[in-house]
Amino acid sequence: MAQSSIVVTLRQNLFKRNLTTSLLPHSPSSIGSSSLLLPTLSFSSQRRRKPHTTLSLTASLSSHTAMGETTDAAMDAVQRRLMFEDECILVDENDRVVGHDSKYNCHLMEKIEAENLLHRAFSVFLFNSKFELLLQQRSATKVTFPLVWTNTCCSHPLYRESELIEENALGVRNAAQRKLLDELGIPAEDLPVDQFTPLGRILYKAPSDGKWGEHELDYLLFIVRDVNVNPNPDEVADIKYVNRDQLKELLRKADAGEEGLKLSPWFRLVVDNFLFKWWDHVERGTIGEVADMKTIHKLT
Repeated sequence: MAQSSIVVTLRQNLFKRNLTTSLLPHSPSSIGSSSLLLPTLSFSSQRRRKPHTTLSLTASLSSHTAMGETTDAAMDAVQRRLMFEDECILVDENDRVVGHDSKYNCHLMEKIEAENLLHRAFSVFLFNSKFELLLQQRSATKVTFPLVWTNTCCSHPLYRESELIEENALGVRNAAQRKLLDELGIPAEDLPVDQFTPLGRILYKAPSDGKWGEHELDYLLFIVRDVNVNPNPDEVADIKYVNRDQLKELLRKADAGEEGLKLSPWFRLVVDNFLFKWWDHVERGTIGEVADMKTIHKLT
């Protein structure tokens, strides 16, 4: 078969894969640990078995290499697969869909700057019945912002039918439900999509290192649920619930550079601009009163 036919076939397979919700298998990795003196949840490193996709990693990487992209030899195999197989939703600054591209391309600062690539994202803030916020520390193998502390779950709706639904941000809420299972092992039935409250949208740009970064139009989703958590070590190094005072102490340590503690830039933007006043509404059960999905807040 000619090389061009192979590329076309692989592109077709990639498009079909984007319209499914199949999850990819994990590969072994180590669990990170935190030195913070805050209550920490312990968890097992046991893997959840997931069905294999019909498109092999080798084929996927070959297709992207054929299109002029290069891979990083040092990149973790699981992260590499996701970077090349996941297709993010490209939007303009008014959140109108303008196309799609690989997670890899969407996080290359060179492309972000040269082509102004902006993709849709979401950030979940999950509180328990004591109104404590669940935080995660991103795994050491994450391509962008490894080992930083952030809100419960941060990821992207993908370019697939179920996650492109615009009405009431249903596509984004579907994606959040999917990633909370994938990253934190929280079953979908524990997190009904109609229980997520979209509170607002932010637009920000943040470099991670010299090569990688973020340029996202980020949906902020709040939910109050008591859930069982079984983190996936390929995605999450550590987790903890924090109350307001514990979060303020975490912020202090990050600002002082203590213990090497770092926070994700999007989490810090939400904390500095919205979180504590929204927390009041979480506790009062009036969170819907502060929802504003018409405004896109451009934050730096």
